[in-house]
Amino acid sequence: MLKQLNKPLIMGILNATPDSFSDGGKFNQRDSALQHALQMIAEGASIIDIGGESTRPNSDPVTEEEQIRRVTPIIKAIREYSDVLISIDTTSSDVARAALNNGANIINDVSAGQNDTQMFPIAAQKNVPIILMHAQGTPKTMQDNPYYENVVQEVIADLTQRTIQAMKAGIKKENIVLDVGIGFGKRKEDNLNLLAHLAEVVALGFPVLLGTSRKRFMGVICDVKFPEELVTATAVTTALGVMSGVHLFRVHDVKENKQALEVAWAIKTLSSRQVE
Repeated sequence: MLKQLNKPLIMGILNATPDSFSDGGKFNQRDSALQHALQMIAEGASIIDIGGESTRPNSDPVTEEEQIRRVTPIIKAIREYSDVLISIDTTSSDVARAALNNGANIINDVSAGQNDTQMFPIAAQKNVPIILMHAQGTPKTMQDNPYYENVVQEVIADLTQRTIQAMKAGIKKENIVLDVGIGFGKRKEDNLNLLAHLAEVVALGFPVLLGTSRKRFMGVICDVKFPEELVTATAVTTALGVMSGVHLFRVHDVKENKQALEVAWAIKTLSSRQVE
């Protein structure tokens, strides 16, 4: 499904939650969620990432039953209109199974399989791609006091270990995607360091997803209070990611980031041809 990725893809965020940091409550009903999904597809999203539990800093966990109640009708509704790839944003194998059974194609696990020991077996059994993200701590506590000696080396080491465990569980290498976890247990300087060294993560040999969309550290840099005002800042990181070899971009604002991707990709491919 993702093993022949060449040109980078945009993943549009669809939060079926009342409390996500940027758009909580906007798209947690079937009809509004469907319309937003169709809009993101029209604007160039190749994947729609649906989550029923907020993972913003200080957020509380949501039961599996509630997550399933939130996401399943939306997945079914999208499937009535589109065959777009759908990823389920969850750390629960029960939620992942329900989503996959109703039309989802990909698992996006911010705990990289550490929250639920059955997540890797489910991904292996269903033979679907799984996104493994690095995080320090849980959403409830991750920003309390994050610290690293060398964030790039530590994130790479942790993700490498998770890929080993995933493959031991039967997940095919080509079904593994890595995410450095921007903003998940990271200080501003940690996020910047990871962005400056994305090529080192790409060099591990797995597709890499970048999720910076409207993140708080950019608001600090730009002296911006509201997440919705960070569209341009996000697009800059998308262009940077393309030049570094990143394959997937998880964003709220599809149109703007798609434009950044297209321009950066045109530059990158031209540069590659000239080198050859």
